[in-house]
Amino acid sequence: MKSLALAFLLVAVPSAFGAQRTVDPTWLHRNIAHIPEKPADISTPSCHYKPVFGAGDSEKRIVRGVARFGEVTIDPSGHCKDASYSGEEQIYYILAGGGTLTYGEQKTPVKKDDFMYLPPQIRHGMANPSTSPLRFVVMGFNIPKTISVPAPPSQLQIANADDVKLEAVAGHPESTQYRLLLGGRKGTRDRLDCGIVVTSLFLMEFAPGGTNFPHHHDTAEEIYLVLDGHGDIAAGGGINGIEGLHPSGAGDAYFFRLNSTVGFYNRGKTKAHILAVRSWYPFPERDYQN
Repeated sequence: MKSLALAFLLVAVPSAFGAQRTVDPTWLHRNIAHIPEKPADISTPSCHYKPVFGAGDSEKRIVRGVARFGEVTIDPSGHCKDASYSGEEQIYYILAGGGTLTYGEQKTPVKKDDFMYLPPQIRHGMANPSTSPLRFVVMGFNIPKTISVPAPPSQLQIANADDVKLEAVAGHPESTQYRLLLGGRKGTRDRLDCGIVVTSLFLMEFAPGGTNFPHHHDTAEEIYLVLDGHGDIAAGGGINGIEGLHPSGAGDAYFFRLNSTVGFYNRGKTKAHILAVRSWYPFPERDYQN
């Protein structure tokens, strides 16, 4: 009887531990239309924040280098609170409408498809003096404490996506064209070269039937936001992503952990556009002089 009881314990105990073990997902999906507004540090009665990934999201522990990724809507004649972050760099991308960005003591008008870099330590905020809602994406990235943060540029670094040329990128099919918006501070290929943790902010334009070929990044996290069109996002397992294809359309957002399959197939008869951002995973030994 004692031998039987011991055998039962040897089987049951590992099974119990196995039942308690959870495996973190390699990717996350959200649809912005279905995300409820939540209070954030920039919120006001006229400034509404939807947390997509990171701060404010229920699975924020999954993302490591990304501090926040969310959509902000400012009502007509409304404004957000100003904010500054000692250990976080941010990017804003204007989705619709126009407004006024405060950068330190400067005030700059912004419009649809403007993107701007907001470095650590600089106080910034957004207001909407117009009669239409202003919508933009806020992207924040954690800067490790081991990194010496440079003084913020005296002038706002801003550009418009329409002024950035469409081009092919080596290693990807020509059915997908890219606008290389923002890259690392030692780069030369992007319109703005200023990121510390951010390695690339870009727009992808997929021809009907086009793809960027599913692929992996072994040192970076990445986020896709489908702006228009529809198709299949490749996420998760498999070298070519076939094991994980997910029908997606405007407003769908995906976060990809390092080594997750990432890609898109345009299934529509018109072009599809995706806003993407990539940033270093915070390995302890990472050299951020990118």
